[in-house]
Parts: sequence; C-alpha cells; structure tokens
Amino acid sequence: MATLHASVMVLLVSLAQADDATLDALTPCEGVPGDTPAVNTVTATVTTTPALQPMDRYSQGGGAGGGTQVGPTPAPEHKEPWDRYRLPDTLSPVSYNVTLWPRLEKDEGGRYIFTGDSAVVFKCVKETDLILIHSSKLQVTKFNGHHATLMGLDGATAPAIKTTWLQETTQYLVIQLDGKLVTGKSYQLYTKFQGELEADMTGFYRSHYNDGPYPKVVAASHLQPTDAREVFPCFDEPALKAVFHITIIHDQGTVALSNSMETGVVNITIDGHNVSQTTFEPTKIMSTYLLAFVVCDYSHIETHEIPVLIRLWANREFQSGRYGDYALKVTVPLLTQLESMLDITFPLTKYDQVALPDYSALPMENWGLVTYRELVLWYRPDLSSHSDREWLTIILAHELVHTWIGNLVTLQWWSDLWLNEGFATYFSSVVASRVEADMNLMEMMLLHYPREIMAKDAQPDSRPLSCPPDEINTRQDIEDMFTEITYGKGALVLHMLSDFLTEAVFIQGLRMYLKQYSYGSVTPANLWKHLQDAVDSCPDVTLPAAVDDIMNRWTLQMGFPVVTIDTKTGSISQQHFLLDPDAVVDRPSIYKYEWIIPVRWMKSGKEQSQVWLLNKTDVFDGVRTGADMDWVLANLHMAGYYRVNYDLGNWERLLNQLHTNHEVIPTVNRAQIIDDTFNLAGAKVVDLTLALRSTRYLWKERELLPWEATIEHLDQLMLRLEPHNNLYRHMQEYIKKQVQPLFRHFENMTSHWTEIPSRHTDKYLQAIVIVLACRVGMEECRRLVVTWYKAWMENPASNPIPPHLKAQVYCAALAEGGQAEWDFGWEAFHHHVSAKERANQDMLRGLGCTRVRQLLDRYLQYMMDPDKNLLLDIAEITEYIASNDLGESIAWKFVVTKWHDIVYSYGAESNEPADLILEVTKRFSSKDKLNELQKFKRVLLRSGSGSALRALEKAIQRTKENIRWLEENQKQVLEWFSREGGLREEPLA
Repeated sequence: MATLHASVMVLLVSLAQADDATLDALTPCEGVPGDTPAVNTVTATVTTTPALQPMDRYSQGGGAGGGTQVGPTPAPEHKEPWDRYRLPDTLSPVSYNVTLWPRLEKDEGGRYIFTGDSAVVFKCVKETDLILIHSSKLQVTKFNGHHATLMGLDGATAPAIKTTWLQETTQYLVIQLDGKLVTGKSYQLYTKFQGELEADMTGFYRSHYNDGPYPKVVAASHLQPTDAREVFPCFDEPALKAVFHITIIHDQGTVALSNSMETGVVNITIDGHNVSQTTFEPTKIMSTYLLAFVVCDYSHIETHEIPVLIRLWANREFQSGRYGDYALKVTVPLLTQLESMLDITFPLTKYDQVALPDYSALPMENWGLVTYRELVLWYRPDLSSHSDREWLTIILAHELVHTWIGNLVTLQWWSDLWLNEGFATYFSSVVASRVEADMNLMEMMLLHYPREIMAKDAQPDSRPLSCPPDEINTRQDIEDMFTEITYGKGALVLHMLSDFLTEAVFIQGLRMYLKQYSYGSVTPANLWKHLQDAVDSCPDVTLPAAVDDIMNRWTLQMGFPVVTIDTKTGSISQQHFLLDPDAVVDRPSIYKYEWIIPVRWMKSGKEQSQVWLLNKTDVFDGVRTGADMDWVLANLHMAGYYRVNYDLGNWERLLNQLHTNHEVIPTVNRAQIIDDTFNLAGAKVVDLTLALRSTRYLWKERELLPWEATIEHLDQLMLRLEPHNNLYRHMQEYIKKQVQPLFRHFENMTSHWTEIPSRHTDKYLQAIVIVLACRVGMEECRRLVVTWYKAWMENPASNPIPPHLKAQVYCAALAEGGQAEWDFGWEAFHHHVSAKERANQDMLRGLGCTRVRQLLDRYLQYMMDPDKNLLLDIAEITEYIASNDLGESIAWKFVVTKWHDIVYSYGAESNEPADLILEVTKRFSSKDKLNELQKFKRVLLRSGSGSALRALEKAIQRTKENIRWLEENQKQVLEWFSREGGLREEPLA
C-alpha cells in the first residue's frame, strides 16, 4: 500500500555499506569483518520464555506498571459460519476465470456500471455442505432461483444447491448444498454480476480528468485490503492465493491493463456495441488484493534495458511534459539491485506503472500493475525539489520491494501487516541508497522516522506490530493496522535486527525465507526460523537467545524501553518508556514489557564490544567511568529502537564533549542526544534545562540531523511560548544567536545565495536556516527573501527562488510584504506555478503567513467562495492561517462560527473537520482558551459528531497539559533563555 510520508515518512545508517559484489560473493560469515569486537553480554544466561503455540503468545496473562491482568477467556458465543468474518478452512481456491466490462459512459439511470462473470475452481480441503465466498456491493444474477451454479471437475459430482443468499454484514455469498463436497475433489462455481464504478477509489472505480477541453473517464481498481469482493465473488483473504485468467471488454480506442501481459486484443460486437476484448496471460499464484485493472486512453513510455518490459502509462499532457522520465529511468536499477540483493529473479515478464488523476489515490503494489497518484510520479529536475526526487525514489522502491516481500511471499493474515509494509519501508531505503547514493537515504530514514514513530509508540494506547489474529476481523480492524507504527516501527525494528545479526547474515536468512515460501503465505515465526538457520550457519555471530525469543519481545508487545546507564556503578536497566509518566497501560504482555536489548556503545569516542541487556537490571563493569573524564554513549548510530538516559555526571561530560569537539560524537548520535533529552524531559525523567543545554553547541553544527531534531522540539516550545511575549522574545534571541553562524555558512557556501548546495542534506539544512533566521528577525534573511520574491513579481514567467526553498521563501516573503505581494501570490498560485507545486500547496501555505489581518480575513472569504475552487482545501488553508500567531484567533473564530459549513463541505463521514480542531487549537495554553473549548464542546454535543467530539476532548486535554506545563516550567525556561539569549562572544564564522 502507500508509503507513509512521515507527513509520510522514512530511517537508518549502517545497512548500505557492503557493496553489491561483496554481498553476492561472500557467505554471511565471510561478510563479518575479522576485527569486529567480540560480543559480550551483561549476564551469562537469559531467562527465556517457554515455547508457546502462536495463539498462546497472545492469550497468556501479564502486564506492566499499572496494566490490567486478563482473566480466564469466556466461552465463545455460538455463531453460524456466515456470521463470522473469517472464512472457514474447508475450501481452497485454485484458479479464477474472470471477465469484466466497465462502461465509461453513464447508463440510462445516470450510473457508470460494470458487468462480468467469474468461474472459480476450488478444492475441498474438509468435507462440508456449505460454500462461503466473499461478495459485496454486487448484484449477483440468479440461475434457477440461485445466485450461482456449481459443477464437479475431474469426475467429481457436485451436490445440488439447496439455497443461496447474500449476507451483508460479513459480505458473503452463502451457498447451502443438499449434500457434502468431498475432501480432495475439485469443483467450479460460476457467478454473473453487475456493479457500479463509483468515484470512491475502492474496488473497481472511476476517475475523471480533462484532456484539453475534453472530459475523460478512467476505470481503475484498488482492492487492498478487502475490496476484490466488490469486483467479483472471491475468497478474499490474503493466504487464499490462486491463478487468475483475466479478460477485459472495453471501448474501442481505449487500452486495458491488468497484472499480466496482454496476449491479444480483438474487436467484437456485443448486443450491438462495438468493443475491444483484451485477454491476458494467466497470473502467477497470488492474493486477490493484488489484482488490478485499468481501462484508459493513456499512452506509455517504456524501456527494454533488461529482460523485464517496464512501462509507464499516463495521460498525454503528462507524457508530453516528460514528467515520468525519471520514474521510468530509476525503476530499472532499483529492480536489478533488488534481484541481486534477494537472489531471486524478477518473477514477471512486465512491470507497468500507471499515473492516475485521483487526488487521494494511494500507491498500490498490484503485482505487475502498480498504480500511483499522478503527482507522485511527476518529476522534472528543472521544476522539482530535491525532496520530490527523494520521495519519488523511495516510493518507487517501496512498491518494487513488494514484488518479493508481500506479493511473492505474503502475510497469512492482516494482523502481521508489518511483514509486508515494515519490510517494504525498510528495504526501500536500503535499495534506494545504493541506486541513488548521493541522497544518503539510509541517513534520511533516521531523519524521517524515529521521532514521529517513537512519539506515537510511547503512548499507553499504542499497539504491537503483530496483533492477535482474532483481534483483527472487520474491515475497520484491518484498516486500523495501516498505521505509522506498522510502517515505521516495522522498519526500525528490522534495521536493529539487521544490525545485530550483521547485514550478511540478515540477507542470507531473508533469501532462504523468500525461496522457501515463494507463492505462499507466512507468519513472523517463518521469518525467525530462517534467520535462526542463518545464524546457526555462521559461528562468528553469537546471540544471547534464539532469534524468535529476542524478536517476539519487539513485535508482540507495544512500545519500547528507555535504557538507563549509571557510569558511577556500572548499572544498566530498562523501563517501558511512556511520555506520560502517570499513564496506565491496559494491554497485557507475557514479557511484562521487558526486552532483550542489543546495546552498541562507545567510550570517549572509541567503539566498544556490544552489550546485551537481558534482564530488567544488570551490572556491566565496562560502562563504569569512575572519577576520570571518560564519557559513555549508548545506542551508537541509533541502531537500536530505544531511548537512552544516563546519570547526571555522564550527561554533563557528553554536553561538554559537544561543546569542545562535537564531531567526536557521530552525527546521528548528536541528534539522538537532543531528541532523547527533550523526550526524557517531557516524561519528567530529566530536567528541561538539560534538554535545552543540549542545543547550546549548535552554533558550531553544520550537519542536518541535529538541527532537524532541534527545530522539531523548538517548534513545540514556540507553540507554548508564542502567546507569552516575554518568554518568546528571549527564546527568539537565543535561536538567533545559534542560527547566525549557520546562515553565514550557507551564504559563503552558495556565493551569496546564487548557487545551490550540492549535498542532498545541505538542501534540507538550507531550508531550515531560512525558516529559523527569518522567523527570529535576522535582517539579512528578510532582505534575501524579499529580494527573491520581488524579482519574481517583476518577471512572473521566471521564478528565481530555488525549488527546494519555495515553501520557506513564500512564507517569509509574504510575512514581510503587504497587499501587493499577497495579490501576486494569489495570482501566481493559479497561473504561474506547476501542477506539482499547486499540489504541494507551497503558495497556499505561504498566503497564510501574511501579517496583515485583513488579508487573512479575505483568504477565508476566498476559501468559502465556490468559484475559487478551494472548498476541498478548507481544512488545510484554515490550518495554515492558524499556524500564523496573528491568524490563530481568526482561524478559531472561523471554525466555531462556520462549523456546520465546514462539515457540510467535507461530508459527515470525513475526519478532516476533526483534524482541523486539533490543528487550530495546538497553541492553546490559557484558561480563557480552555473555557472557549468547553463552550464549543456543548455545540458539538448537540450536533452529535463523534470524531469531532473525540478531537475536541484531545484539544481540551492538550490545553490543560499546556497550562500545567507553563505553570511548572515557565520560570526556569524564562531564566534559562534570558541568560542564554545574549550576544555571542565567539566569532560567527
């Protein structure tokens, strides 16, 4: 499914270091450097959990902290098979023969419909007189009073059909038989049906776009997770794989695409309609959710560089602008790199990528026919930013990884979705970093993922990577698994696993796993088994426990630990980390929220032998520093998924090292120190001033990750302090002092802002400099952005602002300007920016930065004007206005007074209005604002909006927390910033 922008997205550092030739030539043991430090453990033994059956791992008691215990499981209530959401294990599909005919014009009733028929061959695994097959939203034709016909194959006799009906809640076509199906025998079930091509981007749906003055309709599909049943009756569970024979009937002049290569197109006449009929090669054995169909009048570009035919399909305007050239070009090395890494040849003869016009379409890894939102594939070096290239490369890699991990080998049930998505997220960065090495994509993973993912996973209502299968039943249960935890934590945990196994052993085990289960389905236990086999074959890798015992603690329980190291005593301990120290965890864990933790560490700049923390608390003499000035740094290169705390003396020595020579500490760990201290302060583990002090050295910092970690936490502080002018002013002075040297650094690097930095990470850092320097009032920054913007106003056809700085410059320049600048920005959004830039909403965001109140009022008026075509952007624009401290009250008043109009614009089912409440109120930190929220709650109680009420409750709770935080921290924060905010005596260069 879609990669998550960590908006989506993305993690790491060490995996991309072995070159391809070395990886292919060496065995896992040969891939381990001979001088790798030996593995030490904190204790000689580990108490392992007794072997349990998979379900037993979930059903045992246990808990952590204030967590509740579970009692005996009550006897399950009796349900008929058709009342259960999971199919019985009586039948197994072998093949489908499906014909579909989508109509791209309305019928007499004003609907776009499709018709079709399907013959599914299945084998009886257990004797039964009941057939359950998924069907939803389909009008199924009756034959002799029944919704299907049944025949026996290979000499089998099919029993007569007794009765059939459609069970709406569980989405089954239920077929009761007069006799039993015989174990081991095969049968064929035939259905004929009609459905609607709705514009909802699920199942088989329609999409609209304009080809010049001509409106066009595209039929496309998105079947993940449970929407194949909306296209034809099928056994719609991921483990029930089959071969699919697809035929598509379509209008002449259009092209039909599916998973396999087309074998023929013939023009025929059906009921007086002249149509084309396209047939396709049989698919590989695959899951229903990976099927895909597209009917369009697109053209394509293709490449024959490798034996696999790679094509990119898009509308003619997209192709004429050559916006898909990069995507097509980079797909080839990504594919070949994955073949080399995984040692499995690409299993298909062609790989199609289709650019769909839908605004909300998600990338989908349909096997052999990957679909994207058009603007995801849109890239041109002269118009696009470095981040556009980064995310396009990552997304292309993510969907390609699924060819092997997800499609060839598929999760058995959605409760283990991370086996698909966590792997694809991790390996997308691994493979992309090898293909586009200049972007440092393994490092960018650490920029994009850990802070956001760990913040969510440190909540008491987080969930494990793997959930009990019987906890995931309904469509909503399944969709709830598609979270940042599944994608991001899955990737981070796999990064940790690869690190402590070594990459060579990890790849060796992964190759064996993929070859063993090709065209099959798996659980995590299958992966652990093959990784264990790889470890056992390599004497140079020693683990303190079995792979499954280590990893089950990271996948079967939510959250992560904070590891505390006391350098005075040598003590190392672990504790389940929660941002709210008073939170109660209700979900029990058989592991009692303890982990087996690999601890990579260094002492005073020298890497030491890895330590394993096996128990709640242990002692390791190596981390004891005594009275000398040695310091200890753990979680080296952020290889592990945990936070680290130290005794105060070690913290002081680390901060002193940052001050004297920060480069002794690896870049990613400098960011980790900042991020850990702020999170530990938020959880009241350390004092907030310790976190603030971790940023004092930044005037010397020239790398992206530490600055990115800092700006995220300073943004949170600004949100709380901005309404309080005295506090905010001192904070601004401190930030100005820190950012001035960096601003001058980029001024010199870019020859006074006339050149673009060559390093990918420097482009990101340059954007941060512009944001911070202009926000805190640096005159040089203000002059720079105003000069750029005025040059564009003088020549609208030629925008001099570098693509990677547009969002930042638009906001800063419009904050400095007045009505003329704002009016130009409004016109530019409609006439002078690319489709990709419009989609990124850089200018819409910038228009909300103006400091002229009347212009913010006008912006809201424009937004509600149907003729301005912004009704679908109400939430975003209101959020942009609210992010401006001047606009916060304007945006809040708009939400309160226009609430019913906002809900009407998005529809009653949308979550956008609820999200809007959370965004607009994020600065609220006073009792007056709390009272306003309480008043608005009464309005929502009368309107009965569930999601909005829940959002408002969160806003109320957050406001209370902000008030409490100010009461507890305002004095010390004011003192610290007023003391630190003075002018620096050190030279700025």
